[in-house]
Amino acid sequence: MIETITRLETLRARIRDWRRQGLTVGFVPTMGNLHAGHYSLIELARQHADRVVASVFVNPTQFGPNEDFSRYPRTPEADARGLQEAGCDVLWLPDVATMYPFGLQAAASVHVPGVSAVLEGAARPGHFDGVCTVVTRLFNQVQPDLAVFGRKDYQQLAVIRQLVADLQIPVQILAGEIVRDADGLALSSRNQYLSPEERALAPALHRTLQAMRDSALQGLPRARIEAEADAALRAAGFQPDYAVIRRPDFSEPADGERGARVALIAARLGQTRLIDNLEFDLPA
Repeated sequence: MIETITRLETLRARIRDWRRQGLTVGFVPTMGNLHAGHYSLIELARQHADRVVASVFVNPTQFGPNEDFSRYPRTPEADARGLQEAGCDVLWLPDVATMYPFGLQAAASVHVPGVSAVLEGAARPGHFDGVCTVVTRLFNQVQPDLAVFGRKDYQQLAVIRQLVADLQIPVQILAGEIVRDADGLALSSRNQYLSPEERALAPALHRTLQAMRDSALQGLPRARIEAEADAALRAAGFQPDYAVIRRPDFSEPADGERGARVALIAARLGQTRLIDNLEFDLPA
């Protein structure tokens, strides 16, 4: 039976008890409204740790002034049931006062330069500061041996890896694969905002990523690939923030250069902002 914990002292006592037994701890931070993608991260953590903690906390500091913090869906009872079925031991359910004991305005903040400044960082100023701040706090609270993040939030994963390396936080970061619906749409809590008509259009996001990869493998210039992807998304009803091909470190590759690549898209469909990515290699 999963244990739901809302007090930090209780959480720390539970972790200490596990440590005394010589057990390792895996951790999956979430904002709730969980789906099969989240549960796959729990299952990955379970494969590598003796006990698994998942947190549910809708973090106000990573939402911009015109974003959807107030309407972000909160489903703690359904989340607890799904986490139990996925093999989670503890649901950590802190409130804002526990997470930010000095209040939001006086809270210490964590900033990771460089990788957090481009793409999502440029489109959503301050977003990654909020992510890094809350993840650092959660790592301090849970003190896990390992933590699992999904590849769908590709840039977030890179930012968290840099955060952990720079601050020398003793936690191993594991990456969970993207979970998709049968039509290719990556699972996301925000998908439920889509109207039936928008949901029918949404798989064009993944198809555009596949077309970007195929064009890159054919040797087309990157600028042309990105322009065609932008045009394809607009024709399908999206308003793109970006549709780009980058190296894994988010630098811009030269045409003709070989190696690892990732195509990344962020685009609005109606009032809903969707992100997705596709990793691939340009072989020598």
